[in-house]
Amino acid sequence: MQLPPHPVDVSVLVPAKDEAENLPLFLDLCAQAFQGRPERYEVVVIDDGSTDGSWPLLESLRAKHPFLRTVRHRARRGIADALRTGYLSARGDVLVFYPADLQFKPEDIPRLVAPILAGESDMVTGYKQGKYEKAFVSGIYNALSRALFDVRVKDLNNVKAYRREIMDNQPSRPDWHRYMIVLAAQQGFTVSEIPVPLYPRHAGKSKFGLGRIPIGVLDMLSVWFELRFGQKPLLAFGMLGVFLFATAFLAGLVALYLLFTKGVGVRSVWTVIQTCLILGGIFFATGLLGEQIAVQRAELRELRRRIDDSRQPPAE
Repeated sequence: MQLPPHPVDVSVLVPAKDEAENLPLFLDLCAQAFQGRPERYEVVVIDDGSTDGSWPLLESLRAKHPFLRTVRHRARRGIADALRTGYLSARGDVLVFYPADLQFKPEDIPRLVAPILAGESDMVTGYKQGKYEKAFVSGIYNALSRALFDVRVKDLNNVKAYRREIMDNQPSRPDWHRYMIVLAAQQGFTVSEIPVPLYPRHAGKSKFGLGRIPIGVLDMLSVWFELRFGQKPLLAFGMLGVFLFATAFLAGLVALYLLFTKGVGVRSVWTVIQTCLILGGIFFATGLLGEQIAVQRAELRELRRRIDDSRQPPAE
């Protein structure tokens, strides 16, 4: 892996899966965008299991572009893993997520990082301007996300720039890169947005189809649960358990009233009581188990924080 000859301020992370047709032009445009800029850039391209010759092409492009660094996944691992790999390889204090398909031009990267370098924001996301074939699906996704998470940005899943410490705290979960803004805002980081022009793909085809919609919805619910109940899972499961126990108690009172006043035993009521008691017990047991896991996670986070603090140089 080639290291840049000097420190860098901004690391552009570029996951690339079968983008051999786009990478040469993308890097040429990066060179033009970075030329004459006061901040120093590097581009970290993560070859995510390409089979079209992207890796040997990248190796040859390193001689042409000194700012280029390359990392390789031998099999496809997805964007979240690619961004994680890029983050571990990057050297800049500001990171930028940018695709290689040229739907977004590198000339907009300096605009994304400017508010962060100026100390005005911790994360800057772009919102698409231009014709977008998946605009309807994207609109629904963003509307649901804003309703669930109350993060007032137009586009949650787009190109973005962010401080390195935001990535330090990101869970290493598949596809959770889509909710980086939500997770960063929940941790107290400031978020702003700027318009970014969207262009047709230069070459190749999109890797995402309609089959990603159900996965995206389930991921959204998973993130919501993590933010709402991740620290106190017993609160969620305990509330369900209490509701079911209360339902069983009320049903029992009704059953006893009917039995003693009218001499009638209703089998369905007793079935409801048994079902509620069993499910309520399961939910309570799940909540208690979740609490133990939450305690272990909290201890692990504290251990990581202490390790990170120990790595910091002493103040002079």
